[in-house]
Amino acid sequence: MSMRFVLSLLLTLLPGAAWSAMVEEPVRHTLDGVAMESVLVYDDSGPASRPSVLMVPNWLGVTPAARVMARQIAGRDYVVLLADVYGVDVRPKNPNEAKQAASTLRADRALLRARANNAMDAMLAAGKKVGADAGKSAAIGFCFGGGTVLELARSGRELKGVVSFHGNLDTPNPKDAGNIKAAVLVLHGADDPVVPDAQLAAFQTEMKAVPGIDWQLVSFGGAVHSFTDPDANTPGRSQYHERTAQRAFALMRRFFGEIF
Repeated sequence: MSMRFVLSLLLTLLPGAAWSAMVEEPVRHTLDGVAMESVLVYDDSGPASRPSVLMVPNWLGVTPAARVMARQIAGRDYVVLLADVYGVDVRPKNPNEAKQAASTLRADRALLRARANNAMDAMLAAGKKVGADAGKSAAIGFCFGGGTVLELARSGRELKGVVSFHGNLDTPNPKDAGNIKAAVLVLHGADDPVVPDAQLAAFQTEMKAVPGIDWQLVSFGGAVHSFTDPDANTPGRSQYHERTAQRAFALMRRFFGEIF
């Protein structure tokens, strides 16, 4: 992760933040015999009560880069759980392994939703011990994680909002949008070949079919997939876009200001 990216994201997310008190704690949780290990990230000098944010990373899962991102997002304002939805025995070492792990869960949306809900439960239980406000929770995700938090919302989970960064928008049963209780913010690269125009149109039709959903979709010109990932460097497909990343995180912060 480039130092330029870290510094620019610090300025965007957390102006004036101090990092000396950041804490990372492993959080074990189990579902149907599968053990998972997420990471609770927070500043122990922060406010006594603050919102909690579930963060589902990209298809590589819980990596050092994802931990850096979780710290940046948490700052002094939030308690973040970097979610493991694969299980402790699944730690992709390369894109091929990541594709297999992500595809397995995306092929079984009921299981994906169950894993995401299990991570939410783990976040609320662990967050309560460090001052997180259980009534103020949200979920964010990147790429595979973006699609995951949208499925979490479609499952009917009670939370204030979800934010998808360059995530998949498709779902097997669009009528599940009727279960959504959270506000929805989708941050999309207008030139993303992984999420083609047909998928984008289907998502908008899905949202429009349910009156009352609070949803927003922002499409960034010139951006492709993985625009927040400084390690993404496949031109025309998956590539970091600094300007778009800064704008997207600023919109996330504004969205949090509204829902919390």
